[in-house]
Amino acid sequence: MSRKKGIFLVMTGATFWGIGGTVAKKLFEQYGIDIDWLVTTRLLIAGFLLLTIQFFGKDRSQILGVWKTKSNAISLIIFGLLGMLAVQYTYMASIQHGNAAVATLLQYLAPVMIIVYLILRHQAVLTRKDMITVSLALVGSFFLLTNGSISQLSVPTLAIVWGVLSGVALAFYTLYAIPLLKQYDSLVIVGWAMIIGGFALSFIHPPWKIDLNTLPLEAYLYLIFVIIFGTMIAFWFYIESLQSLLPKESSLLGSIEPLAAVLTTVFWLKEPFGMFQWIGTTCILFMIVFLALNKASSSKVSY
Repeated sequence: MSRKKGIFLVMTGATFWGIGGTVAKKLFEQYGIDIDWLVTTRLLIAGFLLLTIQFFGKDRSQILGVWKTKSNAISLIIFGLLGMLAVQYTYMASIQHGNAAVATLLQYLAPVMIIVYLILRHQAVLTRKDMITVSLALVGSFFLLTNGSISQLSVPTLAIVWGVLSGVALAFYTLYAIPLLKQYDSLVIVGWAMIIGGFALSFIHPPWKIDLNTLPLEAYLYLIFVIIFGTMIAFWFYIESLQSLLPKESSLLGSIEPLAAVLTTVFWLKEPFGMFQWIGTTCILFMIVFLALNKASSSKVSY
């Protein structure tokens, strides 16, 4: 049951993150919302809400308790800046300099980075399951996001750099949180990480420097969705899944994110969907089913 719960959490979180990206795109293009403002605001609000849930629903002493140990406090700050903020900002920067397809494809090099890192650290051995799942994830994401056209990867160098950094940040985010999660609830870790990231970015892009009075009700509803579902629940569920899944499994199952993003783009924003994109969709669905039906990897893992 614990493993099934982990699969449900990571797939739900990734789905909300993917849909949230599509909704954010609509906010950028139709309502002129600034990317940096949105990243700052949603981190601060989502982080505050998560800590509020912890305060009223679980062990509230953990909210301040995580800061009482110097090593944990330093780890949390590092996770907030190099994990949470880095994942958010690098992904958005790649979109800003290029496009969402390339940004998402490069971000999903993270599962490969995690597996290579664990093998180099002698914390895991390469298995046939790893090879199958990584291949399905990469091939699926490539076809899904490019429709089989290499020309769509012809983007500015900055978009590629930010995209690769986004993959590195996602890999770091997935691995670095594990020791903290062994001591504290995921609500505490994710909540504080969001506040730390949002607070740091607010010095560059203050959240109050925007005029929201001109926005229609529809735009406010989109903002609420991006903050609550596309940020708070998405990142909370992803981190919580690490309690019962291996990091490489969570990152691979997270490949449902581009699937959710593309499908909502097709059926909501009414953009075309090509044959190779359906092949990519099939690859990712096969990867998800393969992971769901197989038991936890027997690879040697220690953290």
